[in-house]
Amino acid sequence: MKAGAHFASAGWAPCFFVANLPAVAFALEARQVTKRFPGVVANDKVDFQLARGEVHTLLGENGAGKSTLASVLCGLYRPEEGKVLRNGSEIRLNSPRDGLANGVAMVHQHFRLVDRFSVAENVVLGHKSLPFVMATRDIEEQVGRITQEYGLPLDPRAIVGELSAGERQRVEIVKALYQGAEILLLDEPTALLAPPEVEKLFLTVRAMTHAGKSVVFVSHKLGEVVDISDRITVMRGGRVTGSVARGQADVKRLAELMVGREINIVPRRAKSPTGEVLLSVSQVHLERDGAEILTDINFEVRAGEIVGIAGVAGNGQRDLAEVVAGLRAPRHGNVTVCGVPTAQSGTVGARRAGLAYVPEDRLGTGLAPSLSMVDNLVLTRERGFLVDRKTAHNEAEYFIKQLEIKTPGPMTPTRKLSGGNAQKVLLARELFAVSGSRVLRGGRGARSARRGPRQRQSDSAHQ
Repeated sequence: MKAGAHFASAGWAPCFFVANLPAVAFALEARQVTKRFPGVVANDKVDFQLARGEVHTLLGENGAGKSTLASVLCGLYRPEEGKVLRNGSEIRLNSPRDGLANGVAMVHQHFRLVDRFSVAENVVLGHKSLPFVMATRDIEEQVGRITQEYGLPLDPRAIVGELSAGERQRVEIVKALYQGAEILLLDEPTALLAPPEVEKLFLTVRAMTHAGKSVVFVSHKLGEVVDISDRITVMRGGRVTGSVARGQADVKRLAELMVGREINIVPRRAKSPTGEVLLSVSQVHLERDGAEILTDINFEVRAGEIVGIAGVAGNGQRDLAEVVAGLRAPRHGNVTVCGVPTAQSGTVGARRAGLAYVPEDRLGTGLAPSLSMVDNLVLTRERGFLVDRKTAHNEAEYFIKQLEIKTPGPMTPTRKLSGGNAQKVLLARELFAVSGSRVLRGGRGARSARRGPRQRQSDSAHQ
């Protein structure tokens, strides 16, 4: 069959037909995999094949089922139907340890490291094959060899808590390689990375595939996907909607496969607002450990305006966000929210003035992962002993529809949601907590939010 694409005229049911797939057994394969959660079919009869030495991307929106499928392939989840094959033979995966025993490891979007341990200590942590006694120097040498072989610059003696997001990700990859992984599942690996770190990651991925390893790249970033992938499989609503080989990928059609409709990939541009100034930052200076990290910062945000703070990660963006939100007091300067000075009044003063804050770390400092969406909504709003759960439940239902949050229901623990859907719950919580707020401050607010959800969040901000 000739490689190409065919789109049905009715119902938007496009599918790609790809020729020249390898005749030998796949390194990893899912056949008719179905995985259900209460009220949700996360994977619905999904077929997926990964060849040896290949980068195969799983592409899709929030709730498409990509991370769920990756979790099935590594043994984190057990499917209700279907099977997983390794080199053509069915394997039973009851836990991630079973996945590792079959050479399959997953690097999660939220890193699972011990901040107080060194790089080398994190790499060997939980490795059952280690001798009872092993010299630290020997461990560091082994870790060092892996970092050099795959282009993963790391100091084995560095403390993980002092590393950047990109460096922590490298630790996770080194850990998987140290434990013998031949197949790596990378879940949203570029979500926290600055462009230079993304380039380094891609070099590492190519080094791994050149060494015969295979990579499943879970992502929603179309430009990056086209650059790194040998094949791309698109998912929507728990099903595979198409698959395309490298060189045949068209960004517009991939986006349409993701959302199920024709879209305009050129963003709408609103006219520059001329309304009143809602947020003013003037001559702000901030110090940390005796070093100045913010110097003479000045800007304004007007009604209906979206202002972006850009820069390579670690250059003060987070510090500035915390100053604006009242989490940190500047050494010098003023912050005014809706005409009210808030620089020295903390988060309570900023909220009362009309500022809502969406932190970068949604599960660490933003949400209570074990609580439901309803409970998270009331966390920052209720005072005293009375909790209006009926209102919170109604508001949760409203935001689920308004923001298109993929969840079994408003009482589902937020830890069970995908990254982008958790981000929307956090946004809903802030909008609910400061109803009538005039300024919304977000730290990396589009992290894990796909093209459609990002547009809806942008539209809400303009309103």
